[in-house]
Amino acid sequence: MEKSEFKIKKTVVALVLNDITEMDTDVIVNAANSSLLGGGGVDGSIHQKGGSNILDECKEIRSSRFPTGLPTGQAVLTSAGNLKSKYVIHTVGPIWKGGFHHESEFLEKAYLSSLNLAFSKGISSISFPSISTGTYEFPTKEASIVALRAIKNFVAKQELISKVFMVLFSKKTYEIYLETAKEIFK
Repeated sequence: MEKSEFKIKKTVVALVLNDITEMDTDVIVNAANSSLLGGGGVDGSIHQKGGSNILDECKEIRSSRFPTGLPTGQAVLTSAGNLKSKYVIHTVGPIWKGGFHHESEFLEKAYLSSLNLAFSKGISSISFPSISTGTYEFPTKEASIVALRAIKNFVAKQELISKVFMVLFSKKTYEIYLETAKEIFK
């Protein structure tokens, strides 16, 4: 597992080349679709490895709070089922439409909504995937800038979250995020 660490005040921000479902942090973030009922990529893997409890809780959230689906940029919390983490935060990133439909703002909102939810629950460690860069086709370089700036700005203002991991599934994505991190965290 490759890993690079950066320090923002008292928070360690780490980039790791790994499978997010293997992370042993308080919470992992799911790059969910608005249905919250599972899908492909990270979403499908979290639902598959986490087990039916996650899906049952997502169905309850849909029926009680978001009957038409979780809006882009918002976040909700469930247990983590069979995963190593305690919780899963589900957030919906934007679908890339050429960059002219506020995609960057919605992506930033997905990261900040997740961090605010974690903060409100007293969570001290969180793992993120690269939201929207798979099926939703957000360009990885642009996504890395939005994600790492949002994380940097958030952790610079609080001290509860002590570890933030960007868990990147491919070597290419890891290298793109590392290049961006060296600029943003210098």
